[in-house]
Amino acid sequence: MRFLSYLAGGRPGYGICDGDAVFALAPRLGAQCADLRALLTRDALAAAARAIAGAPADHRLDEITFLPVIPNPAKILCIGLNYEDHRLETGRLKAAQPTVFTRFADTQVGHDGALVRPRHSAKMDYEGELAVVIGRPGRDIPAAEAHAHVAGYACYQDASIRDFQGHTTQFTPGKNFPATGGFGPFLVTPEETGPIGAQCLQTRLNGRVMQEARLGEMIFPIDRLIAYISSWTPLAAGDVIVTGTPGGVGMKREPPVWLRPDDEIVVEIDGIGLLRNRVIAEAGPP
Repeated sequence: MRFLSYLAGGRPGYGICDGDAVFALAPRLGAQCADLRALLTRDALAAAARAIAGAPADHRLDEITFLPVIPNPAKILCIGLNYEDHRLETGRLKAAQPTVFTRFADTQVGHDGALVRPRHSAKMDYEGELAVVIGRPGRDIPAAEAHAHVAGYACYQDASIRDFQGHTTQFTPGKNFPATGGFGPFLVTPEETGPIGAQCLQTRLNGRVMQEARLGEMIFPIDRLIAYISSWTPLAAGDVIVTGTPGGVGMKREPPVWLRPDDEIVVEIDGIGLLRNRVIAEAGPP
């Protein structure tokens, strides 16, 4: 199944997408499942499928505005340096454990939403990634059981403001400017994606391929990320793990390639979706 969060007629909703048809779930499942995070918290994916069986569609995709797949996650945990070609291009040493930093929920936009280049910097970079959405909560989750805790997958654009990211050894400032994280368009369940590994992740800037890798090239695969993260923080339904970007980022090109207003940046992952965002400049004085 493919789940999405959206605005329709100015009102937030969420549902299941089948082709171009969108089936609204909030009116069918009631206040206890008011949004997609709540649906996951109540472990109600099967109930959602039953609720739309034989029902007419409520919207078409061209009638809605995409929101971030999970607009209100309690945690967004991002992984740095998780592909060898990216580690090498940055000159970082090998690490025994994943590099983890946080992104805030209010920095996210949905598919076809605008990524905002902040007025404080012109060094905005692209980072195409796979996002993993947690469906079953847990702490100290063994790697062998990790995939049972996954609700699904989505595309992510973990755009970086490189000069702010480089102010110290901590990544947080450069990863949390408003409207710099694209997330969508769909949460695709594991039954539909199949095992993660062979899928190709590709980032395109104005149609030009900038990044390309197989998901199986991650240094720390999904099961190990879940095991490591859950050893030090409980994972809740709706939490998001953004699994890292391949080599080819703009800051390491000669000359560097920075995102500019009117650029179109696309992240596409086989069987998971195509996330498209356009860059705009933040209003106000520099």
